[in-house]
Parts: sequence; structure tokens; C-alpha cells
Amino acid sequence: MINDYRQRVTAAEARADEYQKLVSNYSLYRLGIFGLFILCVCLAVSFDEIMIIVVTAVISGLCFSWLITKQNHFESLKNYYLDIKKVNENEISSILNKSNIYHDGSWFINDKHYYTSDLDIFGSNSLFQLVNRSATFPGIIKLAAWLNASATKAVILSRQQAIEEIATKNDWKIDFQAHLLFSLKQQKEQIKSLLEYLKIPVELEQRQWLSLYSKIAPYFLLAVIAAGVFYSPVRYFAGVIALFNNRLVSSKSESVNKTDLIAGRIGATLGHFVFAFRSIENQEWQSEYLEKLSQRIKRKDDEAVSDKIKQLSGLINKLNYRLNLALGFALNIFLLWDIRQIIAIEHWKKTNQESLEAAFDVVAEYEALISLASLRINYPNWCLPEIAEGAGYTLTARQIAHPLINANSRIANDYELTDTFKIDIITGSNMAGKSTFLRTIGINTVLALCGAPVCAESMQVSVVTILSYMRIKDSLNESTSTFKAEIDRLQMLLAAVDSDAKIFFLIDEMLRGTNSVDKYLGSKAVIEQLISKKGVGVVATHDLQIAQLEERYPQYIRNFYFDIQVKDGQMLFDYKIRHGECKTFNASLLLKQIGINIEAE
Repeated sequence: MINDYRQRVTAAEARADEYQKLVSNYSLYRLGIFGLFILCVCLAVSFDEIMIIVVTAVISGLCFSWLITKQNHFESLKNYYLDIKKVNENEISSILNKSNIYHDGSWFINDKHYYTSDLDIFGSNSLFQLVNRSATFPGIIKLAAWLNASATKAVILSRQQAIEEIATKNDWKIDFQAHLLFSLKQQKEQIKSLLEYLKIPVELEQRQWLSLYSKIAPYFLLAVIAAGVFYSPVRYFAGVIALFNNRLVSSKSESVNKTDLIAGRIGATLGHFVFAFRSIENQEWQSEYLEKLSQRIKRKDDEAVSDKIKQLSGLINKLNYRLNLALGFALNIFLLWDIRQIIAIEHWKKTNQESLEAAFDVVAEYEALISLASLRINYPNWCLPEIAEGAGYTLTARQIAHPLINANSRIANDYELTDTFKIDIITGSNMAGKSTFLRTIGINTVLALCGAPVCAESMQVSVVTILSYMRIKDSLNESTSTFKAEIDRLQMLLAAVDSDAKIFFLIDEMLRGTNSVDKYLGSKAVIEQLISKKGVGVVATHDLQIAQLEERYPQYIRNFYFDIQVKDGQMLFDYKIRHGECKTFNASLLLKQIGINIEAE
């Protein structure tokens, strides 16, 4: 995949260079046209012939407009291929070092969520940073919602089918991303602002009269100019009409400026969305999910969403011609350009009252889907998990590993829990891999239950709700000690097991904020209460006495451990999970290495 992306980067860079040369050439052509216009003005002054200025203004204005259109087209194509290059470079960086130009989801960090904080779902070096390919704020929100809660089995399976199809269309995926890459530099509320703008009318006094006059004014002025060819005194009347037209436009500058202030900044934005919508509309989809999604924006009443947005984008861009003083002056004296565009924009808003929110929601959903599909494309050895049925809990995986750990250093393990109710106790030394294993199970389950591929050879999982108890922190702002924070988390866990369907808990060293006696007695009491509630999950602990619960509850408790070997005074970890209780611990060895000897009692 890295070689494929590198080839795409090279090809995109070459195309961008080609279009940059064309942009430069057309800039010179525009300069030449402006020079000819100045020359003609000088000649008109020399011969005292106003008609030369009028005719030259018309011709040069038309040529200038055409050159601007062509140059903007080439500029857009250049920027498109530069964005293609950025998208592919980002995929290379993501595979090699997990970096990402897209948002890392830090907006959604919530220490009180069931699992997102403990499992590194949001923020720097998080799952969201690995996965996210959403450039728009709605797309980011959509993906975050998927990672925040498990979907139903039907939704998971439909997303899996969609992801599989998108993974076979990497060219389309990269093209779609490139069209929306501009959103990374936009305000996060840009789409909300756009939708609000469409609901705000701009009042224009005497609109009906202005609409009528703006239609006949060009023909009237041209007729006067033509008459001036045969009867010279009429030529001066043409100048009066031109000045009147310019004055009329100036009198409406307040309304024009109001529209330009709001709409002028979104013309280019809309243009990008036109390509994004069209990319969806023009693609043939096989999966039912993607087909239904695309039908929400495909052609209805002989007009697609992309066509409607293109119309508005075009009108706003035409209004922006006024920013070129020479061109704006010529267009206003002949066509009352600014007034015509204001009227056209307001007419578009009135005749397109239907909400575009649903259409932009489709784009957001496609962004979330291609985010998940990026995992399928970049890591083809990952699997799409099976969603298990049954009254009990299923979480079975072969060679499951942590997706945020480098592939060259992460260790994969097998785990099996098949349609049953169990609590697994994991013991082991410090640094042996207990916490990483819990996070491996948790983060892959989050991926699985949003429809994404998982970092495993195979996986079967029930639709469960993860609830973690790992990074318990005190809070100065809330005057909360570590122990109080632990109690609050336990209360959340026990309430969730009572009220929520299929809670799967991950507990790493319970009640660490109290003394060893209370820690053991409290942990034992919590586990026994979870057993009475038919709770299911994994508990990692250093306390070997907790492992003895298997003798009391052999049908419910299973013991696992991570081992350590000491060779020539060095600790060796293989990070492989095994059945049974841990017999080897490393605290005394670690203390000895820093000069502290522990005497046996």
C-alpha cells in the first residue's frame, strides 16, 4: 500500500506542475489584455473619441472574463491534484507512524464516559487519530458518535458491507477526500453557517422595477451605442446612460455589500461541495446501505443536489467579479451586474426552500464510512469480525493485537469467551502486559461494534457495551480523591450492570487508592456482587488472593496470567496470556536494580 500511495503522490505532483504552468501563462495573457485596454484609452483621448473607450471596454471585459474563468479552472485543477498528493502522503504517514492531518477528536475527551478515556479513543495518539478521515465538522461528529456507542447488529453488518465496497474503490475514496480537504482550514461551523445564511433574506427596495430594468438595460445601451455610429450626438447619451447605470448600482451598495459579506466567503466552499456531492451521485453502489444513502442526494425532479449547489456557487462567484474594479465597472454599466446577481441569489433561496441539512448529513456519513474503510485498505490483514448471537456473551479472537502499537513490536494473543457468562481474573508482574491486553480487547471491541475492521486474524463478538475501570484520577476542581473517584466508577459499573444490556467490563487493579487489606476485601466483594448480577468481563490484578476466587466459583471464574522469566538478572517478557495463576513477580527484582534489597521474613 505504501508503494501504491507513493506512486499516486508522484503522479499527482506531476499533474499539479502542469496546471501551474497554465495558470502562469494565463496570468500573462490577462496582463496583456489590460495593457491593450490602457493603450486604447490613450488613443481615445488622443483622438477625442469616446466610442473607442466604450467598444474597448466591452471587448476587453469579455476577454478578461474568459481568461479569468480559464485561469480559475486551471487553478482549481492544480489545487485538486495538490490535495490528492496531500491525501496520499497522509496515508503513508498514517501507516508508518500513526500521524494524521485530520482532527484527533480531542473535542470529545470525556473522563466520565464508559470507556473512551481509558481506551484512548479520542485525543493525541488515539484511535480517532488513526481512523479519522472526516474533514467537515458534521463528519467528525458522526464518526465520534459511532466510536462513542455500540451500533445494533443490523447497522454493524450494513456498515461492514459498505466498508468492503469502499475499500475496493480507493481511487474514488481519495478523490472524495481531496474534494473535502479544504474543510480542514475552514471554521468548524461552516456548514451550519451556510444553512443559516440560506434562511436569511436580503431586502432590496423596488426589486420588481430593478429586475425589469436590469433585463432591458443592456439592450437599451447597445441600441444607443449602435445609433451613435450613424448619428454622432447620440454617443454622449450613451455615456449618460452608462453613468446612470453605475449610479443606480452604487445606490444599492448596502444590500450588495450585505450579501457579499455573508455569501462572498462561501462561494468557493460551495464549489468544493459540488464536486463532493457529484462524486457520490455519479458512483454506482452495490451495497444496500450505500445505495440508499446516495439516493438521498441523487437526481429528483430532474435536478440533483449537486446541480442546485452549483447554481448558488456560480451566482456567488459571479457576484465576486465586482472585486475586480475594471471588470466590475464594465459589467455594472452594461448589465447592472451586482443587482442582477443579488436578485438571482435571492430567487434561488426562495425556490430552494427544502432543507439541505439532510444532503450534508449524507456527506458526513460518507466521511465516517471512508474513515473506517481506510483501515480496511491500509491494513488488509485485519479482519471484519463476526457479530455473534446468543443469550450469553461472546468475545473470541485469534491473534488479536493493539492497533495503536507499531506492527513490528506489538504482541498478538488469543482469547475465547463463547456464549457464556464468565469473569476472567488476570494476574501477573508489573509491565508483563495485563493493562495492554485489557486495552487490546476493549479498543478492538469498540472498532468491531461500530462496523470497522479489527486488528486480529479473526474475531467473534456479541453486541455489548464496554465499561472500563483503568485510569482512575483524582480531581482538584471537583475536590475528588483517587479513592472517591474509584468508588464513583464502581457505582457506575454496578448500576450499568443492573440497567444496561450486556455490559462487558474491563477492570485494571481495583481500589488501588486504599490499604492492601481493604483493597483485597473490597475487590473480592465487588467481584462477588458482579457474579450475583451475572456480570461479565475481565479483571487484572496483582493480588494473588483474588485468583483464589476460582476455587469458590469454578463455574464462573477463570484465571489467566502473564509470565516473566529472569535470566542472568534480566527480566524477559513475552507478553503472552496463559491459563492459570501467576507465580513469578518482579517488584523485588526491580527494587534490587535500584539498590534496594528486600529481606525475606
